[in-house]
Amino acid sequence: MNKLFYKHYIFLDTINNLIEKNITQFKKVNIIINTNSNEKKILENEFLIIKFARERKIPFFFKNDYNKCIKYNSDGIFIDSANKKIIKPSLLKKKFKIIGLAHNQLEYSQKLKQKCNLLMLSPLFYNEKYTENKILNVLKFNNKKKNWEIDICALGGINLNTIKKIKLLNITSVGFRKFILEPKKNPLTI
Repeated sequence: MNKLFYKHYIFLDTINNLIEKNITQFKKVNIIINTNSNEKKILENEFLIIKFARERKIPFFFKNDYNKCIKYNSDGIFIDSANKKIIKPSLLKKKFKIIGLAHNQLEYSQKLKQKCNLLMLSPLFYNEKYTENKILNVLKFNNKKKNWEIDICALGGINLNTIKKIKLLNITSVGFRKFILEPKKNPLTI
């Protein structure tokens, strides 16, 4: 698939000049604000991310925080696999997007109940968060995805070494965190 068709979901808890430079090189970028504290420094980082996103008309989402979604008029919410809450329809605006995270069939079913529009399937590649036997890799990812009737986003372990394998997946979006944090000559390889 042509790289211009991928949507990119980038998890951020802070922002700096390097991250800004790397993000602006991507097309169809979305930011997931990955903070979960009300500490002053974290709230300042959150505000800077929102400001950056609004100035560049980048859609942004909050992780598991319905109240912040409403307060800052975000484009949607990211619901991790541990979150089982159902969003009340009265809280939703017309184009409010719900993104879920799943690792298995049980979590997939839960995310369907939560009315997710997009599901991030993780972990695709190895990363320090998961043991080797939990990694899906391309074959297991594609097998799992073909039975799921929802838009799927690849997530987990995406870096310069694994990025070319993304083309083997039948997906329209990819999510990452560390990939955007590192200085690169050309971060836009997908």
